[in-house]
Formats: sequence, C-alpha cells, structure tokens
Amino acid sequence: MPTYGQSHFLPRALDSLLAQSFTAWEAIVIDDGSPGNDTARALAPFLPDARVRYQRLPHNTGLGNALNVALDQARAPLIACLPSDDVFYRDHLASLRAALDNDPAAVLAFSGMRHHYNRETDGQLAGVALQLVQCMHRRSALRWSARGELESDDLERLFWGRLRARGAFIATGQVSCEWTSHPAQRHKLMQEPVGGINPFRQHYRVSEPLRFHTTTGNAIDEVAQYRAMRERAPTPAAKDGLNILLAGELAYNADRVLALEERGHTLHGLWMREPYWYNTVGPLPFGHVRELPFDDWRKAVGALRPDVIHAQLNWQAVPFCHALMLATPGVPFVWHFKEGPFICLEKGTWPQLVELFGQADGCIFSSPEMRDWFDTVLPGLSTSKPCHVLDGDLPRAGWFGGERTPRLSTAGDGEIHTVVPGRPIGLHPHTVGELAAQGIHLHFYGDFTHGQWRQWIEDARRLAPRHLHLHANVEQSRWVEEFSRYDAGWLHAFASTNEGELRRANWDDLNYPARMATLAAAGLPMIQRSNEGAIVATQALSQRLGTGVFYESIAHLGALLRDQAGMDALRERVWSQRAHFTFDAHVPELVAFFRRVIGQAGKPGRPRRAL
Repeated sequence: MPTYGQSHFLPRALDSLLAQSFTAWEAIVIDDGSPGNDTARALAPFLPDARVRYQRLPHNTGLGNALNVALDQARAPLIACLPSDDVFYRDHLASLRAALDNDPAAVLAFSGMRHHYNRETDGQLAGVALQLVQCMHRRSALRWSARGELESDDLERLFWGRLRARGAFIATGQVSCEWTSHPAQRHKLMQEPVGGINPFRQHYRVSEPLRFHTTTGNAIDEVAQYRAMRERAPTPAAKDGLNILLAGELAYNADRVLALEERGHTLHGLWMREPYWYNTVGPLPFGHVRELPFDDWRKAVGALRPDVIHAQLNWQAVPFCHALMLATPGVPFVWHFKEGPFICLEKGTWPQLVELFGQADGCIFSSPEMRDWFDTVLPGLSTSKPCHVLDGDLPRAGWFGGERTPRLSTAGDGEIHTVVPGRPIGLHPHTVGELAAQGIHLHFYGDFTHGQWRQWIEDARRLAPRHLHLHANVEQSRWVEEFSRYDAGWLHAFASTNEGELRRANWDDLNYPARMATLAAAGLPMIQRSNEGAIVATQALSQRLGTGVFYESIAHLGALLRDQAGMDALRERVWSQRAHFTFDAHVPELVAFFRRVIGQAGKPGRPRRAL
C-alpha cells in the first residue's frame, strides 16, 4: 500500500483488506513522506494486526520508489496493490490468486472494477492502463521506474510493459474492487489541463527537477533542461543587492528570474496553492531560489523581512497575493499582473484585484494598453504611485543563442512556410484553405494542443491536405534552430472591435501573447491582422519595433510574404530587436523600479490594512 496524504481514505482501504475471504496476506504500508502525522494516526488502530507493517519515508520519493521499497520487503510469492484511496471487495484476493493458480504461465491476473462512483468494467478500463488496485502478479526481480527515470500516469510504461514481456496477463472477469474517483488522484494531478507538472510538484512537494510525461501532455525533461543552472554555484550577493521575495506564480519561462540572481540579488519564493498546469510554482526546478514554507508563511515572511515583495502574475494568483499584501503592511509590495482582468470579473475575485492595484506600493502592467485600461478602473492609478510596464513572462536571454537554420522556402520547395507555436487562435479551417490557395503552408506546433484541436485539424486538412503540418512541442533550447526555418509566424488573428475606445478593449486587444518571444528568438516577422484605428497592444509594439506583418486579407498577406526583399529586410529587423523580448534586457529598469518603490513605500497616502 503506497500512500501520501490520504489519511481520510486509509481506514476504509485497510478495513476492506481485513474483510478479505482470503486471509493469508501481509500488508506493507509505505508512507511516502506524507506531511504531518495524520497518516500514522489513521494507521495506528490497524498495527496490532501482525500482518500489517508500516514504514514512513522521510520525504516524498514518488510512486515507483514507494512500490519498490515495499517489493524489497515482500516475502509472499504473489503481489497485489491496494492504493490507500481504493477498496477491495470481499473475494478480490481469492479470485486473483485462483486465476494465477489455474494458469501457471500467467504472470499477472486482473479483475474488473467499479470506477467513477457507479460505473463498472469487467476488465481493463478503455483508454487507461491497468490500475494497481485490480492487479496481482508473481513476485520477480523486476522493479518500477522510479522518479529519477520517469514520472508518468502511464503504469504500462512504469512497470506493466516490462512484466508483460515475461508472460500472459489474464482476466478474472469479476468486478471485485473499486478504483475510487476523487480530485486528488495521482493521474488527475498529473494530466493537463487541470493537472500538470506544477500541480503535481506542489502536491507532492517535489524539490528536484523531473522527467515528466503523462498520457495527455508533452514530455518534459527538467533534469536536462536545467542541469547547468542547478549545478553552477550561486552568485555572490552584490553589495547593494536586494532581498526579493517572489510570490504567487511565475507562469511561463519561470527561469527568467535567474537574471535577477545573476546580478547579485537574493531570491526567495512563496507560492499560491492549487496552480493550473501553466502556473509555475516552487520548489523551482532550476534552483537558486530559497523556498519559504507555506504552512506558516506569515511567520516566515516576518522572519525574512525582504526588501521588496514581487507578487505576480495571472488571475489564479490574485487571492493569495491579495492576502499576502494585507498581511505585510511594513514591506514594500509590488503587484505585477498579466493575464485575467476579465476572468477575475467572472470568477468573483475582482474586488481583490482592484485592492491589489489600489493598495500596492508599486504596480507593473504587462503592456502600456493594460496600464491605460486600468486607469479607467482606478482613475489616476498610474500617476498616483510608482508604475512600470513589463511583459510578465519573457524568457531569459540564454535561450536565444544558436544560429539560424536555412529556411524551407529557400532550401526546400520554394513555397512560403509560416508557423503557429501553440493554439491557432483566429485561424479557422477555411482560413487555412485560403492560405493554401495562396501557396502558404501552416506549421502547427504542440502535440498536446493537437489533441484539443482534433476537429479543427480534420476540417483544415480537408480544405488544405498539403499545406497543414503538425509538429511536436519544441523546448526553449531549440527555438532558434527550429523556428528560423519559417518565413514568418502567427500571433493571434483577430479583428478588433474597440474602434479606438479603451473601455471597449478586450483581452485580445490588451495582451502580449507568450509566443511573441518565441517568434522573436528565431527572428520571425509576426503576422497579425491590420487593426488600424483600434487599440491593440501587439499592433502598437510591432509598429514601434518594426517587427510585424499586417494584412487586410489573406490575398494581401500572400502578396506581402512573396515580397522577398521586403521580408528579408523585415527578418533582419526582427533579429536585431530580439533582446527586447528577453527578461534580461529589462532587469536594470526593473531593479531601478524596485528601488524607487522601496524609497517611497510607507510614505503618507499609502496605507495597507493588515489581516
């Protein structure tokens, strides 16, 4: 029985074991570093039974290792698993044992199970691997993949596949156990979009980088990606270095904060609970940020006394950052917001968002347009206190190295090739057909995203069978190499309806999409609808930097992209502007802003209520 933080489930599971018609079993309970003593207390009534043994690991090591620790202690020739949130029915062990006794060539027997409250299957549930609770296998020297090798919800990859090579898997055909459905199931914590690497890391308090690949998401190898960052020595503190508390979540490109540490500033982290898959929270896999304990964060922040709190970034972080601001009236507090004012309205956190802007000692807006929009929410906001503009999730400059790859249009088929790294927002299937008619290819990146856009892909392929291409996700280290093959890249394609009136602006108008930096890294001109007369952040930035391709129609876009001399000059212009899209380039101004906030914090007119 592997268990972690499931004390409220554990008695039910063990009671189902004690009720088995087959009684010649031993139970090895491995507590994989659960926080607190709740697991030990829940288990205590069962320990007088000599068949039950208990071992607590000092910290969480992952499902594979917990199972391996138990396997190393097992004495019986047959192995069954009872996760602490699942249930055996009375004849479960007896029926599995009988199946193996009747087929000496079989290495594993599996039952049917009840699942998702009241549904049943008489064997393996379609679309998922065999579950631990439904299986019994013969003991062998084989072991599960541990965390250092792979974390996955795919039990076939972790163990069953290797065992299957040893012999047959046989079914009892009887529903004799329950795979209990609840929000904190391991596979739900792992699978995007509700789960993902960040919810998984926070729930299990994982401090090391992960090799992580679920059945619904992209493979992530933080071990390789961040090895050089973790292994280097910390930067010595600068004489005037700031003690900065990063709070909330860091979204995409979280390793950007190392640019602050590399300039001699000391970084600490305090993170929101229950992140989404893209809300990066600690412990951070690249190191050099000291984590504060969340369980008693008020005391920890009081003991730290940071020079400044840099609270960020998207709508999910608003409630925690608001609570942090009110609890730290004596500490300079900077609120840095990017995505979600309209979502805050829908979710009911608008009051906290308005108070964050109103009471923070300094505010950072993701775009000038966002700053001006918030001046309509709190008139005079941007002139009443120190304010700054900085896109919230720019990547670090280290990912912008490498040489450009020859373009497909010049080294390949001679046709125009464009790329969309992420969701093809605004590119309808009929638009892809229009692009094909102009001889323009569309390369769509993101294998997880493909699964969310299956119908779109089918419809687009019917209209443009030769011109739509699908590619897997690309890590930051390969941005330049991979995306420089293309002639230009797509930002979100939309027609603004604000007619130049700021109060009519929506999120598309105010946002800098994360893909801007990805395209800039490779020197790609950024394709977007011409929205002259409207207030659109990406349009204003691209016009100022000279990095955009603005089209009125797809036929007009075709003509622009076929202007070889014009596009060559535009690509060189984007290449020369790449530094603007790195976090490192903005750090001096950001630190100067922090110092200005620190200098003005606590002056009359800036009261903050304490909790």
